[in-house]
Amino acid sequence: MARLGIHSFVWTDGGTEDSLIDAMEKSAASGYRLIELAYLKPEKFNLDRLGQRAKALDLDIAVTMGLPPAADVSSEDPDVVKRGKAVLADAVRAVRDIGGSKLGGILYSAHTKYARTPSDRGRRNSVAAIAGTAEIADKAGVDLVLEIVNRFESNLLNTAAQGLAFIAETGSDTVRLHLDTFHMNIEEANPAAAIRLAGDKIGYFHIGESNRGYLGDGVIDFDRIFDALLDIGYRRDITFESFSGAVVDEALTVACAIWRDTWTDNGPLAAHAKQFIDQKMAEARRRRETNARP
Repeated sequence: MARLGIHSFVWTDGGTEDSLIDAMEKSAASGYRLIELAYLKPEKFNLDRLGQRAKALDLDIAVTMGLPPAADVSSEDPDVVKRGKAVLADAVRAVRDIGGSKLGGILYSAHTKYARTPSDRGRRNSVAAIAGTAEIADKAGVDLVLEIVNRFESNLLNTAAQGLAFIAETGSDTVRLHLDTFHMNIEEANPAAAIRLAGDKIGYFHIGESNRGYLGDGVIDFDRIFDALLDIGYRRDITFESFSGAVVDEALTVACAIWRDTWTDNGPLAAHAKQFIDQKMAEARRRRETNARP
């Protein structure tokens, strides 16, 4: 059975160590078994303290991030690529040191709206950077998962099919995809078919509504999403993600275009998300059992 997580940005902008511990405690109290954190700089946070608190609460940790333009591994500039490789290596070590299980997000390019199409040279640089990072992650015991995002947040990997081709080029057997219903709703002709196509190459899954708010208040067909996850036997982590300007900082507001608040009270949001996901998964199981009867 897949473990259910929640993004820390539901609770806090993550500006202080104490706010992250508070987010951990609220996540555990709400019934979640994993908390997703944005990239943690070891010089700013005591990773051991955070890791120990998560362990005491029986919470696993996932870390996600997006590369800045100055460290874009899909750049044609070797110095920029070099910086990006260093950022990724440091991030893997931070996940290891906090006792987390995976590093995901936009690891293969900058998290930005590009004004150009990807170049062959830039793509090759990105493939090589991810292949090298995968080796570091393997040794650290950290899963490396690449988030497939919409065209306004990266120009390189916007569909599951593109992601599958990319990880095949890395030559790594351990790099997997990080799919997200919010992004799939924008880019995939058929999100459920994309899930079935990716199959066991999915290493992490985000549940988010089309408007980034309450699940069920948008246009995503979650019945088909959960049917597809059952069809591929998905048993890895599923994390609820929702952003509001009431909580997130200015940098994320700009990067993800959070121009309006779809919610302001995070407690009811988190409780509703867990109930919604549990219900949808149970309904998908019942449909499967009904269809399997002679």
